[in-house]
Amino acid sequence: MSPTRHDAFGADAPTEPHPQLRGQAGPAVEPPRRQRRESVAAARLRDHRRRHRLVRRIVAGGFVLLLIPAVWSYSRALAATGSDPTSLRSIEWLKGNGMNGVVNTVEHWYYANNPPPVGGKPKNGLPHAAAVNGSARAHTSGPVAPAHLPPPVNMQPVVSTPLPGEGQWQPTGRAVDGIPAVYTTYFRPDAVHTSLVAAAMWMDTNLLKTTLVPGTLEPGGPNPWGAEVPPTQRAGLVATFNSGFKINDSRGGYYNFGQEIHPLANGVASLVIDTSGRASVGLWGRDFTLGPNIATVRQNLALLIDNGQLEPGLASDSNQKWGATLGNSLYVWRSGVGTDASGALIYVGGPGLSIESLAILLQRAGAVRAMELDINTDWVAAFTYAQNSADPNDVHGVKLLPSMVRPEDHYLTPGERDFFALFAAH
Repeated sequence: MSPTRHDAFGADAPTEPHPQLRGQAGPAVEPPRRQRRESVAAARLRDHRRRHRLVRRIVAGGFVLLLIPAVWSYSRALAATGSDPTSLRSIEWLKGNGMNGVVNTVEHWYYANNPPPVGGKPKNGLPHAAAVNGSARAHTSGPVAPAHLPPPVNMQPVVSTPLPGEGQWQPTGRAVDGIPAVYTTYFRPDAVHTSLVAAAMWMDTNLLKTTLVPGTLEPGGPNPWGAEVPPTQRAGLVATFNSGFKINDSRGGYYNFGQEIHPLANGVASLVIDTSGRASVGLWGRDFTLGPNIATVRQNLALLIDNGQLEPGLASDSNQKWGATLGNSLYVWRSGVGTDASGALIYVGGPGLSIESLAILLQRAGAVRAMELDINTDWVAAFTYAQNSADPNDVHGVKLLPSMVRPEDHYLTPGERDFFALFAAH
């Protein structure tokens, strides 16, 4: 029976049940105070969740904002003018954006765990130099041609049982006034890695003038030729080869176009070109000083050979003097350039070289002073040139070594790094 109450006339009247209890039976309703506490807790939980979602959105938005400069920088690196493949541009971008140490560590680990093969013979024997092809013409007429330098003397191979033709110089490339201006030779790099082949290129500095061509990125400063040998200059083009390390890793400087673009340092190995185009290798501050007769100076690390003798310390694995990343003893693609007793330039490049074996090969090729140039597969590149037609500007490159990875038009199209080009001097 429902509870009753007395109406105004004293009669009993039914009492209405609480609205929440209509139509149901059970325990009594919870006290209102507890309800209020739970309502407050639920509101706080909802507010906490809203704040958490907001924080997550802010963090995600901030992360995206932080990525925008990196993505923009990387996109610019991939789209920049040059001939480097995407993989190489990506590695160089990482190095330039705080990951240099990581990339160097990975490269060191890779080369240390993937040494060149020991023993054996070259699969296809030694390469053969292409015959002299065409005649290079000076861009402008000059005085009577100077006497050419005497051809190089055959080098003594480092392997005691040489292959046929090993270490023997052969004329190649374009002649100058009918005289060969470049000779090349091929040889094994040492007595252990006898299946590998390295090469040397001898260049007559009486017949050839040298120009440093800046790249789109290295070493900085003016770039009048657009990082290539332009078509208007190819009539006199005879040879090209790679330059040194990136300027910030070279421990030296760079002078060109009348400007000291990066400060020159005394005691650093330097390839110096005078105003007549004659190139030579020596020690800056001793063999050369800056004066009105100096056109270009490209510095890179320390000398490998001085006064015909190997520099002390080449067998150590320190990279204090001859390397920024890999050390001296790892066997990788390396290159170097030197000057012989007659004043000719000698370039050596090839796979499976330590800093010591590179120096020994330069010495055996005749260098009395020599320096290291760039290293690793992608940066070691050298070419002679041959004419395609009667047009002297219509030329194509011929790799010094078939195993060099850069294509034959490498220095005929814009590239990221600087290189040296040699032209008919008259």
